[in-house]
Amino acid sequence: MTSLSKPAEAPGVIRSLIPARIDRLPWSPFHTRMVAALGTAWILDGLEITVAGAVVDRLTEPETLGLSGTEVGLIATVYLLGEVVGALFFGRLSDKLGRRKLFMITLAVYLIGSGLTALTLGNGPGWVAFLYVTRFIAGMGIGGEYAAIHSAIDELIPAKYRGRVDIMVSGTYWGGAVLGTLGTFILLNAFEPSVGWRIAFLIGPVLGLVILLVRRHLPESPRWQVMHGREEEAEGTIAYIEHEVEHGGRTLEPVDESRAIELKPTPDIGYAALTRVLFKEYPARAVYGATLMITQSFLYNAIFFTYVLVLGTYYDVDSGDAPLFLIAFAVGNLAGPFVLGHLFDTVGRKKMIAGTYILSGVLLAVTAVLFQADVLNAYTQTIAWSVIFFFASAGASSAYLTVSEIFPMEVRAKAIAVFFAIAQCFGALGPVVYGSLIGDGSEPIRLFWGYLLGAAVMVLGGIVAAVLGIDAEGKSLEDIATPFAARRPGARAEGAARPRL
Repeated sequence: MTSLSKPAEAPGVIRSLIPARIDRLPWSPFHTRMVAALGTAWILDGLEITVAGAVVDRLTEPETLGLSGTEVGLIATVYLLGEVVGALFFGRLSDKLGRRKLFMITLAVYLIGSGLTALTLGNGPGWVAFLYVTRFIAGMGIGGEYAAIHSAIDELIPAKYRGRVDIMVSGTYWGGAVLGTLGTFILLNAFEPSVGWRIAFLIGPVLGLVILLVRRHLPESPRWQVMHGREEEAEGTIAYIEHEVEHGGRTLEPVDESRAIELKPTPDIGYAALTRVLFKEYPARAVYGATLMITQSFLYNAIFFTYVLVLGTYYDVDSGDAPLFLIAFAVGNLAGPFVLGHLFDTVGRKKMIAGTYILSGVLLAVTAVLFQADVLNAYTQTIAWSVIFFFASAGASSAYLTVSEIFPMEVRAKAIAVFFAIAQCFGALGPVVYGSLIGDGSEPIRLFWGYLLGAAVMVLGGIVAAVLGIDAEGKSLEDIATPFAARRPGARAEGAARPRL
């Protein structure tokens, strides 16, 4: 049943019930299809990073590309750089052109980049440059996906379910890691060296092509449409969504007129104005979002990218067996968001974010002590990491949820992009720092202090969450951060003055 609102009295102002109509929807098959189609961004990223990490050793062999250690090391760096550039570039376009256009374009960019990687046919300077370009393009696509996908999901999911859905979607990164690990383990052993690594890089594009076809049937965010003055299009989109929900056997009650919001579309906000919005008008929220993103990124990159190195250096695990340990680690990371996700909507954002960050930091400190005492082996170390990251994964996923929902609609995708870029830059320090601490394994005390550093970083994130956290559970996005276009009277969130454009 549609819910119509009275026309706004002021010229150029739109009076709309669309945010309220979205938030009152029950869960339906439409929402399941939407999450399945959009949530693959994280699966693809986990898949790409895992595949790239698994095949780099093979790419040094003469039968493949015969790359040097430095050349293969740059592959991951170029991909991560592409993610940062893609997030910033496509993030702005997502706020300007719409969520649907961008989640189609970014997936296509990823398909092109990753697919072309398999066509690197030689190891001459030209082919090595071609390899880097294709990895950069694939990274751009995935980076752009983060901004467009999180914006679309949060704007289309009813407030009651937004936290758990966003956190579980982010957690599927580790499903991609498991898929990538199993796929490369099989392919690199079942095919000739020159063939197996190419097929491995095609796993993601094949999955992405199927998802691209499914995404064609998803609607634009009606929130984005109405905030950009496309009132008729927004009405058509919300009517379509409500029809899909009712078609599943649910009855929708009318929405009370008092829940309407008045909007006057504002000009597009560029990154210069966004900087003022984040750090002058929303300083506490900017510090909060940046802290959550930086701390989790540093810890994850530090542990994940040196995981195999630690197993081989300290526990003499053969490189051929390392993927089996990685699967156990990934399963723990995948389970956390799915088991704990609903608590972020029921217990609350602030308590759960602070709790998961602090608990994972404390557990890491305990594991550091056990490591230094030399009472762990490869199996118990993996179990310890799996338990730690069961909680850390839920916390890290909540960081993406947080930066998506605590800033106004008009800058949502760009805000995600900015904090993602900041996190990636700091996260890139993790592998470098921890790689040097590991060294040749002769001084484990160095890694002990490194683990305590990681623990302190996560505890710091939890303390900041406890102090600056926002109780966003069950609330409309417009109540958490009033849009700049909104003319609705009443209390406005921190820093609600309009930006100077």
